[in-house]
Amino acid sequence: MNKTIKDPSLTDALIPIVALVIMMGSAVYLFSDNSSFGPNQIALLLGTGLAAIIGMKNGHSWKEIEAGIVKGISMSLGACLILLAVGSLIGTWMLAGTVPTLIYYGLELLNPSFFYAASCLICAVVAMSIGSSWTTAATVGVALMGVASGMDMSAAITAGAVVSGAYFGDKISPLSETTNLAPAVAGTDLFEHIRYMLWTTIPSFIIALILFVILGFSESDAASLERIEQMQTLLGESFSLGWYLLIPLVVLLTLAVKKMPAFPAVSIGALLGGIWAVVFQGDVVASMADAQDSPAIGTLKVVWTALFDGVSFSTPDENLNALLSRGGMSSMLNTIWLIICAMSFGAVLERVGLLKRAVSAILHGAKSAGDMISRTILTCLGTNLVTADQYMSIVMPGRMYKQEFEKRGLNQLNLSRSLEDGGTLTSPLIPWNTCGAYMQGVLMVHPFEYIFYTFFNVINPVLAIIYAYLGIKILRLDPPFERKEDDGERA
Repeated sequence: MNKTIKDPSLTDALIPIVALVIMMGSAVYLFSDNSSFGPNQIALLLGTGLAAIIGMKNGHSWKEIEAGIVKGISMSLGACLILLAVGSLIGTWMLAGTVPTLIYYGLELLNPSFFYAASCLICAVVAMSIGSSWTTAATVGVALMGVASGMDMSAAITAGAVVSGAYFGDKISPLSETTNLAPAVAGTDLFEHIRYMLWTTIPSFIIALILFVILGFSESDAASLERIEQMQTLLGESFSLGWYLLIPLVVLLTLAVKKMPAFPAVSIGALLGGIWAVVFQGDVVASMADAQDSPAIGTLKVVWTALFDGVSFSTPDENLNALLSRGGMSSMLNTIWLIICAMSFGAVLERVGLLKRAVSAILHGAKSAGDMISRTILTCLGTNLVTADQYMSIVMPGRMYKQEFEKRGLNQLNLSRSLEDGGTLTSPLIPWNTCGAYMQGVLMVHPFEYIFYTFFNVINPVLAIIYAYLGIKILRLDPPFERKEDDGERA
């Protein structure tokens, strides 16, 4: 006999979400920076169990819920593979001297007063060129974190600058997955979508750069020339440095521009780093090898270890040791654990209809264009919070609101822009989101620390909502569906 499935009530939808917020807050309060290393995962699993119980109360079977969890986790496996490859890449690029060379030249070229703004700009250009915020953070971002350490600059502000720049470039790059996904879901043209996004994206980025310049000037006195010279001397003594060590970076960026998928591209970069370590850092590799092994076996084991467990350096500077001693697939396992737990929670909410019920409540009473756009952005943020995946934060609100925008005479470009403003940009601000977990794993700064300095990611959604309520650059549909703005001008 078939069991009747009841539609969830608003209370049903809110119980697991509110419970998760309370548990997450408790985890941060009790465990502080260590909350992402187990406590958050337990909170997410408890929230998953609570959502599953509510689903079964409403008539869903455990088998159905389990299938939803498996499907949700499977959606994150691509990101998990990329994370493992990035861990290997960081390990071999440290061993090869690629990242140390970037740090060395960065210390040589970047002025402390403009360091934060320059970091943001550099990441923006790279991300726009390759269409990937993740690759940008794992390569240029890691190097800039090292430069910040050498200049005694703030790690949190530097991470905020890296994330801001990386997501600006990613957002407006036609090579980016999210930039293609948003117009595909909303039913708009890719280049019209990018052009329309510029109205909120460019002003937000300019404001962010101004703020980074101000912060740079305020900290310029703290940067010690002696400290910079000391860091460069130690790097020069520890590694053979030269422009040729940047070839693995050039190869990886070229593969990204050629639109090779991230996992094989990063894997090739990691293997190339291992080869470069053997060719150009023979003394470094030999110093890490077991004295009982033959030179060939010892070299192989050191490079192999860098791929799965990273590298460990011992210099007279403890801060430099902490900066360089990292990488390996094992360094990403906690991040993958967090992603799996988060995707499980979001998958159950979606499968048993709790997420859809919560979203319908958000839309209730929306009348103006400002209401629609602001609630779309907030829904994207909420979806990022509960499903822990930026793609879900674009696809789900896009599917749910597409017809509603049309009914209210709003061009779908308003929707596609809002999906990026609210979905793409808020994802790295959430520790248990795939993007937030990734950025923490790569930059070694918790999202709750850098969130105060990701000026672009925070300002852009707020500016988009202000635009919406003021009627600035809001495209409307008039029969026969011609585009017309509130102020009568073309976008």
